[in-house]
Amino acid sequence: MPVLERNNIVTMKGNAITLLGNDVSVGQKAPEATVVANDLSEVQISSFFGKKLIISVVPSLDTGTCDLQTKRFNKEAGNLGDTVKILTISMDLPFAQKRWCGATASDKIQTLSDYRYGSFGEAYGLLIKNLRLLTRAILIIDETGTIQYKQLVTEVTKEPDYESVLTALKSIK
Repeated sequence: MPVLERNNIVTMKGNAITLLGNDVSVGQKAPEATVVANDLSEVQISSFFGKKLIISVVPSLDTGTCDLQTKRFNKEAGNLGDTVKILTISMDLPFAQKRWCGATASDKIQTLSDYRYGSFGEAYGLLIKNLRLLTRAILIIDETGTIQYKQLVTEVTKEPDYESVLTALKSIK
């Protein structure tokens, strides 16, 4: 299947970037993708179905905005209970993700890496062309594996609208 290009929908420091992959929409079944856990094992996105799932997508945990976003979701995870799982997905190597989690005491989220195949970025239309990074986005997937919320942050260097994410999560029955 060819990789689709979408131009000028997201900027990085004001410059338009091209995203590669399939543009997923609210109401559709979440596409399958293989990502890598901190222990280098492969994980399927579908393995998390059965719980409400927040997927926080960031370019790199070693940047200021991604650091803030991931810390915020780690904090929120403590208030959401056992029916919600929060994943942070980036292109960072699993070793770097594990180091970051340890350094920031982020133990309520799970970090996963798309470095090996880029299948998550392509399946969800979040892969930045030429940089091999993921753009900033938030997805909420319900227990049945259906996308219920999507926030594509239009300027990669800005934080997402956290309150919108939490409100959307509460509205899912």
